[in-house]
Amino acid sequence: MKKLFLLIITLFIFENAFCNPPDSTELYPKNKVYHINRAFELSVIGVGLVGDYFAIPRIMAKDTISNSEIANLDPKRLNQIDRWALNQNTTDRNLYKNIADYGMAPLVLIPTFLLIDKKIRKDWFNLTLMYAEGHSVVFSFYNYSPLGPTFQNRYRPMTNYDEFPMHERESGNNRNSFYSGHVATATFTSFFMAKVYFDYHPEIGAKKYLLYTLALIPAIGMSYARTKSLDHFPSDDAVGFMLGAALGIIIPDLHHIHAKNVTVGMYSPPHAMGLSVRWVLAGKQKLRNITSLNIDNSKKLNSKL
Repeated sequence: MKKLFLLIITLFIFENAFCNPPDSTELYPKNKVYHINRAFELSVIGVGLVGDYFAIPRIMAKDTISNSEIANLDPKRLNQIDRWALNQNTTDRNLYKNIADYGMAPLVLIPTFLLIDKKIRKDWFNLTLMYAEGHSVVFSFYNYSPLGPTFQNRYRPMTNYDEFPMHERESGNNRNSFYSGHVATATFTSFFMAKVYFDYHPEIGAKKYLLYTLALIPAIGMSYARTKSLDHFPSDDAVGFMLGAALGIIIPDLHHIHAKNVTVGMYSPPHAMGLSVRWVLAGKQKLRNITSLNIDNSKKLNSKL
């Protein structure tokens, strides 16, 4: 199930990041790139904050790792890539831990550079709401999804090192290796920034590949730091990267949908009752309007004859 879930996310990333979107004049009526419902965005942010309040203390307070669990740790059970995390210099741990922890705040603020662009700056408040909403979704995924530490109890790499005191290795927080929330957050930030810039400037065309390549830098840097700090295995970082990149693209894409194109109603065929949801794509809506216009013109022509 996990492999299928990750495959779907990976396909979505490549489909959206590396495929040209339809003509922006059809997708964004009234010169709006995104459609923001401020009440909804604030609600999502609020729910995310409440979720964090309850989830983080619970995740950090997992049961202490027993001596028998530590004694049964076997590096041979890991794949060759993950074993790399068990061959680090332990004296560098605090350095890279500080780099990851203290580097997160300025990294999250990087998208403010988008405000240099005049087209983007005029929508700064709505974009800020969408960005905060996105982070709330990222945190909620980490706190409550089946892939996060609520359901996973993978030991952090440092648990395998005899150089550390036993009381540090036994900490319940060392059950939270899978997956890397730091990497997910860093990747969401950079991919969100690339996605928003491209949506405002679709004319850059193939240069979007450069944007998404640059977006990899924070993800790779954070992944390296979290592995060197002995907090995560490379596979933990990889899953955090895929989730962060997917959400960095999906969140802006969801705001392309205009509420006027969605209708909800009841239907009641014989012996049944249900709810119908109808979503009219912008391109199809435009085509139907053109068709009706042609019919009207043909009627006028027939009346003259």
